[in-house]
Amino acid sequence: MNIGNQKVVSITYKLQEGDKSGATVQEVDSNEPFVFLFGASQVLPDFEVNLMDKTIGDSFEFGIKSDNAYGPIDDNAVVDLQKSMFEVDGKLGEIVKVGNFLPMNDQEGNPLQGLVVEITDEHVKMDFNHPMAGKDLFFSGEIIEVRDATAEEIEHGHAHGTGGHDH
Repeated sequence: MNIGNQKVVSITYKLQEGDKSGATVQEVDSNEPFVFLFGASQVLPDFEVNLMDKTIGDSFEFGIKSDNAYGPIDDNAVVDLQKSMFEVDGKLGEIVKVGNFLPMNDQEGNPLQGLVVEITDEHVKMDFNHPMAGKDLFFSGEIIEVRDATAEEIEHGHAHGTGGHDH
């Protein structure tokens, strides 16, 4: 069975920064493969393009330029927030440290992650760019399973079961 829309795909992969010789960012093995519903906008569009029509046992290697991955670094996504937003009883929470990612919400209440870049007497500088923004990506791996999605998976827009979403 070939990969295409409304197929549940299970893969192993290695993600490297830049190219095949770049630093490893993430590795997913067959013990806990990455499982997703193809065509449901769950992965980068170029990721799907490079897996289209592959089948069980096929290996893959491809790069995705930063503009087609997580985009360039957006200077407007780096902001100074009032330090008082992070204080409890006049003290910074223990998690508020340079280098830590903090769960936050935007003005509409949508969840997002921000990286603490700097802490001053009055502000906490947060970077809300995706951690891989501005970076080219290189993927290599293997297709370990391809199956038809169930009607429920199609309706919900994601894979269910082992490696997928459990309700």
